[in-house]
Amino acid sequence: MRLEIPYGDKTETIELPDGNLEQVIVPNAVQTADEAETLRTAVFNPLKSPGIEDFLQGRENILLLVNDATRPTPTGAVMEILYPLLRDKRFKILVATGSHRAPTEEEYDFIFGKLHGELKDRVHVHDAKKSPCYSLGKTRHGNDLMLNTLVREADAIIPIGSIEPHYFAGYTGGRKCFMPGVASYDCITANHRLAISPAAQAMVLKGNPVAEEFDDAEQILEKLNVFAIMTVLDGEHRVYAAAAGDLKESFYSLLPRADEVFVVPIKRKADIVVTLALEPNDIDLYQSQKALDNGKTALEDGGIIILVSACRSGVGSQAFLDLLSSEPTCKAVIEKLNREYKLGYHKAGKMAEIGVKARMWAVTPLDANLIRKAHMRPFGSVSEALKAALEEKGPAARVTFIMDGGMTIPRLSTPRGVSAR
Repeated sequence: MRLEIPYGDKTETIELPDGNLEQVIVPNAVQTADEAETLRTAVFNPLKSPGIEDFLQGRENILLLVNDATRPTPTGAVMEILYPLLRDKRFKILVATGSHRAPTEEEYDFIFGKLHGELKDRVHVHDAKKSPCYSLGKTRHGNDLMLNTLVREADAIIPIGSIEPHYFAGYTGGRKCFMPGVASYDCITANHRLAISPAAQAMVLKGNPVAEEFDDAEQILEKLNVFAIMTVLDGEHRVYAAAAGDLKESFYSLLPRADEVFVVPIKRKADIVVTLALEPNDIDLYQSQKALDNGKTALEDGGIIILVSACRSGVGSQAFLDLLSSEPTCKAVIEKLNREYKLGYHKAGKMAEIGVKARMWAVTPLDANLIRKAHMRPFGSVSEALKAALEEKGPAARVTFIMDGGMTIPRLSTPRGVSAR
């Protein structure tokens, strides 16, 4: 069997005996309609909300919240619908970076598309450490919901997001546009510390402490005047579904559609899993970790998981790497995480959980010594890594490829009448 493996701007052709192939996992094929029409239908037929034109009527300080370049959200396409309604009004755009860095010029083009030139003077970037924030109230865990003061100044807020499974929050989108999107560093840190819990998993909302704190934030946010625009994309980043209006309703209405795209059934686990981090998840090692976490669900205990990522901007979070490299074993990393926490440690902890049960290998352009410090074995190519893995696991080893590991959730098929959740 021959398979084309995308890697940054290039592809690598690999060959594998047919007897070793367990499964090639891609997002489920779904039928998409005209993307612009799907978006327009959602925007002009909102859920539990006034129409967009009524919502904007008389508003004097409108704020749009948009994702940074680590999400494939079709912000530019949504703005093509909204801009004619906003052009003559006073509005600002706040990039909801969470704790991420500000976008580069190239990334602004990715976010806003052909409207970047017209919109750039209205764009502000949230800086979790420096942007002034104000308190809206506390969650059940005592976390103070501190948001960028541009939220307080606005009399109408339009968050634009995309929804897919998220490895510890359950799902992206919805209320995450506010927290962690435009929250203070301390607020994000307190929330992400909850990700250490084993209950903080992809597609899990009930009992997930991170998601439950987002529920609390959502209730607090009801005092704001919000018109949300949420989307679900297919495996080619085309708009598959959209919903608008009420923040909670637009989020929950799209969860089944996200599952239709990104939850892929598997009959059994494999001895070797090759999981690809594609753009935008391949922006750095920190974001590429999602491909590892999703890939673990298809891997037998004691197996080998091979991450393939261009890591275009390097490592990402230094705290994440510092924790991984501070201890000689993954088990020791987890024990240290239970004693202390800094923002970024949660990702190191999730990686260490995999490293306790399996071996982590990586095909990236990053320095080999750096990869070793992260408890991963470095390789220069997928073919080289596969050859070594098959030599270790034996000639009958089963190999699964996850072609978009950052977005796709392999899920074991369950007997009739048994819930997969």
